[in-house]
Amino acid sequence: MAKYFDVHPENPQRRTITNVAESIRSGALVAYPTDSCYALGCQLGSRDGIDRIRSIRNLDDRHHFTLVCQNFAQLGQFVQVDNDVFRTIKAATPGSYTFILPATKEVPRQLLHPKKKTVGVRIPDHTVTQALLAELGEPLLSSTLLLPDEEEPLTQGWEIKERLDHVVDVVLDSGDCGTEPTTVIDFSGGELEVVRRGAGDLTRFE
Repeated sequence: MAKYFDVHPENPQRRTITNVAESIRSGALVAYPTDSCYALGCQLGSRDGIDRIRSIRNLDDRHHFTLVCQNFAQLGQFVQVDNDVFRTIKAATPGSYTFILPATKEVPRQLLHPKKKTVGVRIPDHTVTQALLAELGEPLLSSTLLLPDEEEPLTQGWEIKERLDHVVDVVLDSGDCGTEPTTVIDFSGGELEVVRRGAGDLTRFE
């Protein structure tokens, strides 16, 4: 059964955040809130976590996992960003965007797109997520909590606990955080390509 933690969305309890971070370091798969919708997350190098996310979401090896980062200093360790793209991304973050970029050697090979050698990265604008990332000290390997054959992600922590009780280890609930996934923008081919229109406003890129 999954452990269930309910935290305040603007002032999350420090002890709870510490407990969740320790669980992640110990190999736990966590359902947690973001500024777009709930996500599944695990430690960066957790092969078991990757396999479990693939199983829950029924994903193939072409799926872009996302490294959810606390800030640009962290993000820059894992992707290659030229100056123009850096300025464009910096102007849009933190926020509900995922950017696909060429990965550095710091990214475990099993996370990479098999042909492009790319990975998704983002910096969320959500108090609870930021608190968890600060406590963890490294990115969370993540994927939207969108179940197979369902059109919208799960939005309620209690429902996530009820439906995924035996396949995740921790549910971190800070209330409803919406149903719209991030806007996904691919910069890996040299030109901006909108892969998915989502919660992030695209007008700044047009």
